[in-house]
Amino acid sequence: MLDLKSIQKAKKRVQKVAHKTPFSYAPILSEMSGYEVYLKKENLQITGAFKLRGAFNKIAILVEERHVKEVVAASAGNHAQGVAYSANYFNIKATIFMPDSTPLTKVEGVKKYGAKVVLKGSNYDEAYQFAIDYATKNGLEFVHPFTDREVIAGQGTVALEILEEQRELDAIIVPVGGGGLISGVATATKAINPNIKIIGVASAGASAMQNSFNIKRATSTEGVRTIADGIAVRDASPITLEYILNSVDDIKLVSEDEIAEAILYLLEKQKLLVEGAGAVGVSAVLHSKIDLPKGSKIGIVLSGGNIDVTMLSVIIEKGLVKSKRKMKLSVIMVDKPGSLMEFTKLLTRVGENIVQIGYDRTSTDLEFGDAVVSVHLETKGEGHQQQIRDILTKSGFKFKEEH
Repeated sequence: MLDLKSIQKAKKRVQKVAHKTPFSYAPILSEMSGYEVYLKKENLQITGAFKLRGAFNKIAILVEERHVKEVVAASAGNHAQGVAYSANYFNIKATIFMPDSTPLTKVEGVKKYGAKVVLKGSNYDEAYQFAIDYATKNGLEFVHPFTDREVIAGQGTVALEILEEQRELDAIIVPVGGGGLISGVATATKAINPNIKIIGVASAGASAMQNSFNIKRATSTEGVRTIADGIAVRDASPITLEYILNSVDDIKLVSEDEIAEAILYLLEKQKLLVEGAGAVGVSAVLHSKIDLPKGSKIGIVLSGGNIDVTMLSVIIEKGLVKSKRKMKLSVIMVDKPGSLMEFTKLLTRVGENIVQIGYDRTSTDLEFGDAVVSVHLETKGEGHQQQIRDILTKSGFKFKEEH
């Protein structure tokens, strides 16, 4: 079984390459939540995520004790980069199987360390099966992202660094997918201070581990669908579940909208770029999912920052609409000279700025002689948006809002 001693040994290996990432007080989040919040910024790790720790610890042991020359792995992205970096460090070969939908950022991140990337399967579990078959067929060592004792020990070094900074925390909040990170963190933390609560947070779109935690046996979901691709695991592992049942106090779920809001919050308020999986702990705090006394001192692990820029742009756009800083309207007007000018003059009167506009007079949904203008506006909150609605209604324009 995994224990504190094995995690301490892992730390001596891992510190050769892994940054000791900041564990910093978050004043705005603390004031908003009523907790004393500290963020463990593994998004600033050298590969952009905590996964380097477990991968390096495992591969170091394989190379030093068994003289392995090539490894195979399966990953949605972060473990892949950890394996690729570690293999490159030890000058051995690595073949990484990744789902077809893996963001380009993560694929390129793996390739730059010299690993071979094979895109197979629609999710992690399918890519995993392809990788296992390949490793078995070729007699190669498979480096599992979360069910391996040495990998989990490497992930547990996150907790050692946290407790070096803040020994008397009331709770540590950890993202949960396959369960490797929370297994290592919980094992190390409970051995050092059993009074610290360990709370996992999973995506509602990938809830296998939370379901398994509740019924006390490993189970699976029919599928996974979440922007938190780093924790998009369909099948709960009996190995990590055992550690979780022994040492974790609770597992919460957050929705896709809540995860997206946390990503945007961290970008705006904390100046931190964090991927979906890394943001779930903050999401749980922002949406009052954590049941702790006010004033509790908590640490939140931001597990990674390797977010696809396309996904980030969608999250920002939706976030601006949701927070009333952007408004999308379809406005019906008479298709004649001056109609569009009259419309824009009205917007000028309420201090409005148009960021995108389209004019359509040929849609079959329109009456003859009408046109529809699709317009995106920068706004200054709900009050400003209501001014726009009022002035358009008063002036006789028919419109509908897009969300």
